[in-house]
Amino acid sequence: MSKRRPKMNNQLKFLLAIIFLYLIVALLDIGIVENALINFLIMSLKIVPVLCLVFIIMVLIELYFTKKRVGKYLGSKSGIKGWFYAIISGILISGPAYTLYPLLGELKKNGMKNSLLAVVLYNRNVKIPFLPAMVYYFGLNFTIILSLYIIIFSIFNGKIVELLASKRG
Repeated sequence: MSKRRPKMNNQLKFLLAIIFLYLIVALLDIGIVENALINFLIMSLKIVPVLCLVFIIMVLIELYFTKKRVGKYLGSKSGIKGWFYAIISGILISGPAYTLYPLLGELKKNGMKNSLLAVVLYNRNVKIPFLPAMVYYFGLNFTIILSLYIIIFSIFNGKIVELLASKRG
């Protein structure tokens, strides 16, 4: 009787391959491994607070943004209000995009429209902290026009995503 061993998943294979590579490099030059581990720890200390904040926001969203509320404000029947909320939240959200994906994934799971997801991501390009610098370097007119173009084209972008998503399925 032959027993089948459980299959190793790809994540574990990748982790073991990286550990193996680190061991080989450590045998050749331990300084490189020490430097890599120190940089990893420094990077982790920078990223962990952001990930904790995202986790807290996701918990709050899970508690506050029920399917009914998301459907009302950001769902298929949200209307103009949904577009407005998506534009405003896209402008106000800051931080790296990869930290927002889990958050937006939860909102999508609760009923947020694809078009409004696209609008949120597009409007991240209007950066409130950078507006004073843009005004200083490029002038007030340029900053206002560029920001308005981003907002207007986010709506076009959302409509295109809505059209493509409806054709897909």
